[in-house]
Formats: sequence, C-alpha cells, structure tokens
Amino acid sequence: MSPEIRFELENKFGSIYGEEEERAIVEVLRQNAPTSGNACVAFEEAFAAYCGTSHARACSNGTAALFLSLVGLGVGPGDRVLTTPMTWIATGAVGVTLGAEVDFVDIDSVTYNLDPGQLREKLTPNTKAVIPVHLYGQCCDMDAIDALAKEHGFAVVEDAAHALGAEYHGRKAGSLGATGCFSFHEQKNMSTLGEGGMITTNDPDLFERIALYRSHCTRVYGKSTKYCQLDEEKFPQGKRFWWQDFDDCGYNFRMTDIQAAVGLIQLRKLDELNARRIAIAERLNEGLRGVPGLTLPTVAEGRKHVYHLYPLQIDPDVYGVTKDDFVHRMLHERGIKVGTHYIPLHWSTAFQKRGFKRGQFPVAEQVFERLVTLPSHPRLTDEGVDYMIESIKAICKC
Repeated sequence: MSPEIRFELENKFGSIYGEEEERAIVEVLRQNAPTSGNACVAFEEAFAAYCGTSHARACSNGTAALFLSLVGLGVGPGDRVLTTPMTWIATGAVGVTLGAEVDFVDIDSVTYNLDPGQLREKLTPNTKAVIPVHLYGQCCDMDAIDALAKEHGFAVVEDAAHALGAEYHGRKAGSLGATGCFSFHEQKNMSTLGEGGMITTNDPDLFERIALYRSHCTRVYGKSTKYCQLDEEKFPQGKRFWWQDFDDCGYNFRMTDIQAAVGLIQLRKLDELNARRIAIAERLNEGLRGVPGLTLPTVAEGRKHVYHLYPLQIDPDVYGVTKDDFVHRMLHERGIKVGTHYIPLHWSTAFQKRGFKRGQFPVAEQVFERLVTLPSHPRLTDEGVDYMIESIKAICKC
C-alpha cells in the first residue's frame, strides 16, 4: 500500500479545504475577524435557502444547535424528550442538562434509525420533543414521525449532524421538523474550521427565541443604530442613545465570521463533496456484494443517503471473524482505520446512572455487536476504495 493510500484510509472523515477557503479567511482577517458579522448573516441566508427553510442561525457547534432548539421549545423539568440510543452523547445529553426526562426508542434493524413503530409506545402526555437522528447520512421515516407529532402534540427536532444535503422524498434534511440541527465538526460532510453548527426552522417565533438565547438574550434599543428596535416606554420621543437590554439569562453560542466565511465556500462545494461520498459507497457496494457474512447499507425508498459513514454489519459465524478482530486486523495488518459508531447510549455510564440497563433496546444492541463503519470521505481515491475492498475480502475466513 502506498503512503498516499495509507493516509487516506487512516484519516477516515472530513471535508476538503482549498484555496477558496484560504482567500475567505484572509479577507475576514483583514476585517479584524469579527464575531457573527456579515459573513455569518450571508452563511445563514445561504444555508436556509439550501435547506428550503425560512430561517437559519449559525452557532458554535452541533450540540449548541440541539440545546438551543430545546431551549427555544421551552423544554425543562417535567418534560419528556425521546431519541435513539444509537447516537453521539450530545443528542441525549441536551435534554438531561435542561432537567428533562430523557428516554430512548429502539432502532429499525435495516436503516439503523429510530423506529417509528416503537415510538408510539414510548409517548406520554408530557412528551415535549422527539429527536430523530438521521444516522450515517440517511433521513429517518419522517412521515411516520411527523404524523405522530401532529397526533400527540410534540415537537420534532432533527439531529441532522450526519445528513448535510441528505433528502427525504425531495426535501432536504433540516426542513422536516420544528428545527433541524447541523454540525460542522471536522469529521462532518462539510466543516467550518473544526467546529460549528446551524439551526434551521420555518417557525419565526421559535427562530426569534433561538436567536435570542444564542447570544445572551440581548436586545439593542435606540434610534441611531442600524440593528435597533425603539421602545417608546423606555425611550421618550427624541432620545437617540443606544442601550442594551436582556430578555433573560441566555448563552454565548455564537459563530465567528472566519468560520462562516469558510462555511459559505464549503456549502457551495457540498453537493459535489456528497456526490463523491455516494460514488465511494456505490463502489464499495459493488465490490463487497456477495461476500458471505456482510450486510451492506440499505437506502430506503425516497431517500438520498449522503454517507457521512459507510455502515457494515459483520456476521462472525459466516464471515469467520468477529467485529473486534476485524477492526484490529484491518488497522494492524492492512492499515485501515475502521470505526465502531456508536455504543448504545443506555450502556454509557451517564445513562446507567440514570437507571438504564443493558437489554432494554435489543435491536440497537444486536446491531452494535456487529456494526462497523468504513472510511468515507471525498479525499478517498478509487485506488483506496479498491484496496479497502481487497482487504475486507482477504480477512474473510468464510
């Protein structure tokens, strides 16, 4: 294996930066690198247009996007939030940090997403929000979830961190719920210098609450500023001074203009970057189809899968190698870094402390015992993909 291919396969995530991003960074530096200035506004407008939503607000990371969504919805003590156990800790943790009760819904064994058929059984009168996760880049069954939301009155908060550019029956991820939450972490399909997030929504009132809490719930009053609102009770006619007020005690989850400037460039490249991910997945599908003991990813009808990761299930009785041995041998014998996303959250110490036990969500557990994720990023060449296919076949003992 060449050093170039080794680098591709040991660095299994992320986007591509180029000269356009470099120029954008320098331009913002020459403007003294403001926080949440014109570049952020332009990025938000472009992102909302891309997703097909009325509003978007940039923030510091994907966790902040989820947190602010629940804050905007008024989630707190006495409320119940449901999500999938197959996700990163942030999805479950945001409800906990707001004092809500968090519970999980088992997954669909084919798509690995939250199973709407089991969601109904978990609903109670105090269920305030459900967070479906578009895992690995494929949207959940949103028609079924949204139908339950209308029937039972809970809000749907899309965790679309893996699904930038994914589609559900022609609609973009992030336009399918009360809010859509995106991450621009360095591992995602597009990135804003390592961290960053975005919230999308079509609800103007919800957007205003999210926007306020993102930046200390600050309002600016006065007649002499561009971004102002005049409150006649506080400012008698003729007063022209500038004054700040705070609606509540909020947070600082702002994005910088340097990140947003890079995000604008990345957004323009996103469809091309995703097309490469899809092509890689198709090449893997073709090369691995028919290998005994492997379950390849399934794309559900009406979905556009953007393959943040390429999920692969291994049946050790047929393939002849366990998941743990596969991960070890792929790295140490073949130089390929294979992932094990995700440990079911109810197995984690954080949620074991909150009363969850192994065995509660059997589908998620069974999938986790066999599931690995293969490198999937637009820097990966056809040669690298073919070497990965060859390696997987070479390790097989069937």
